[in-house]
Amino acid sequence: MAPPIYSALIISLGLGTTMTFASTHWYLAWMGIEINTLAIIPLMAQNHIPRAIEATTKYFFVQATASATLLFAGISNAFLTGQWDITHTPYTLTSTLITLALAMKIGLAPLHSWMPEVMQGLNLLTGLILSTWQKLAPLYLIYQIQPNNPNIFIALGFLSIIVGGWGGFNQVQLRKILAYSSIAHLGWMILILSFSPPLALLTIIIYILMTFSLFSSFMLTRTTHINSLSTTWAKIPILTISTPLILLSLGGLPPLTGFMPKWMILQELTKQSLCPLATMAALSSLFSLYFYLRLSYAMTLTMPPNNPAGTLPWRLNPRHNTLPLALTTTSTICLLPMTPAIMSLMPF
Repeated sequence: MAPPIYSALIISLGLGTTMTFASTHWYLAWMGIEINTLAIIPLMAQNHIPRAIEATTKYFFVQATASATLLFAGISNAFLTGQWDITHTPYTLTSTLITLALAMKIGLAPLHSWMPEVMQGLNLLTGLILSTWQKLAPLYLIYQIQPNNPNIFIALGFLSIIVGGWGGFNQVQLRKILAYSSIAHLGWMILILSFSPPLALLTIIIYILMTFSLFSSFMLTRTTHINSLSTTWAKIPILTISTPLILLSLGGLPPLTGFMPKWMILQELTKQSLCPLATMAALSSLFSLYFYLRLSYAMTLTMPPNNPAGTLPWRLNPRHNTLPLALTTTSTICLLPMTPAIMSLMPF
């Protein structure tokens, strides 16, 4: 892809999300999401291979369905209330339709089935954009509607935690595992959104840090299958140490950064007298922890049958900028002791 076209698509991604963030009108917010979708489709299909074209087609149809539903719900809300204000959704039917349309856009369970298949057909960089940036605008709109009855958020969040854990059990493709990991983390965000929006924002920020560092590690080693993780030591030995820590942080194990949002979410659910829900969410997160441990085992405790021939790649000068990876990996591993300072900065 030519650099000017690639730059224009990246700028359009930022413009679409910014337009949605700055909108108070349903039509403008919908337009921003559509600009986002139309900008990422050429990035998804740029490899010109059948698998990428198939993933792009699936993504387009799912997003078109969700966009049509969102536009219909916004028009219906304007017809019933007489205004296009995003925060003014007093009717249960329209707010439920909007929530389900946005849930389909970001891949929340039970509207998640497109996410693993689409992720499998993309390269790791486009998959990173799909897992992080593309979710910001719909999550902002979900935060804005805030229905009076939080049961739909609780149902979508808890179901996503379970599906994200169970779905990754028998996967060997790293991109599908990352897709189910994204579904599970989205479940935690949606679960707490109606009770503590600042805590949901903190969860999103930490999730983006962890996901960026993990995708960057896999891009640096060019690994897309679980069997190829055992050769990481011959490519970049330091990643053999840091990547398992990133995976365990995604799983939410102390003393890593990923423990912070889960611990605080469970604490907030307990304060809201939802102890059974907090218990079930904590137990369901063990499903996700299983495949994170599986990836860590494949990376650190297994060896390839043959040593790579020739000069070890780690002796060569790296062709990638490793500074963003170093910064995000450090944040993914070491931020837990900063929890009191972070809590003092957030308006909890």
